[in-house]
Amino acid sequence: MVTILKNMTNILTAIGEIYLFRKMQSRKVWAALFLMVVSAICGGITDLSFHAIGYMWQILNCVLTAAYSLTLRRVMDTAKQSTKSGSLNEVSMVLLNNSLSIPFAVLLVLLFGEWEYVSNAEVITIPMFWFVATISGVLGLAISFTSVWFLHQTSPTTYSLVGSLNKIPISVAGILLFKVPVSIPNLFSILFGLFAGIFFAKAKMS
Repeated sequence: MVTILKNMTNILTAIGEIYLFRKMQSRKVWAALFLMVVSAICGGITDLSFHAIGYMWQILNCVLTAAYSLTLRRVMDTAKQSTKSGSLNEVSMVLLNNSLSIPFAVLLVLLFGEWEYVSNAEVITIPMFWFVATISGVLGLAISFTSVWFLHQTSPTTYSLVGSLNKIPISVAGILLFKVPVSIPNLFSILFGLFAGIFFAKAKMS
């Protein structure tokens, strides 16, 4: 359900791009966005348990995700005017992006007492945990690098929409792994998401 609702981020990103960058999307792109909204609605019908607080956090997540991609693209455009080379390369942007998150991470660790919890956890004595944690960190760095590179080459809306295509295999995997009851609305939700991705790709190619 979280995966499907994340598609709503695309709408917020497209609207934000109109106001921040004065970039209008074509009718085909809006049609693809509409299909993703239909996909989210179909998915919502099959929600196992509605919880207002959970949905509130999810909506906040969508708003912040859209704001992140829009702000990052604005920073990239500003860097072109403020640096001698005319732009920051992807490695520099990833380094700056992750460095700025360190103070916030330290503040949250101290605020919620996470350090004491982690230091007393038995899992940190298991070598396999450190191996998996290291792989997770490397993959996170790769995601950060590829996200910045892709956003540098395209627009926030394209970045958001293409990123939504991974929701299709995740939705299918969620049904299979967690044994979610398969229904017509479930299948329609995934199909609409798939059609939206294909429709968007054709709209951009044309």
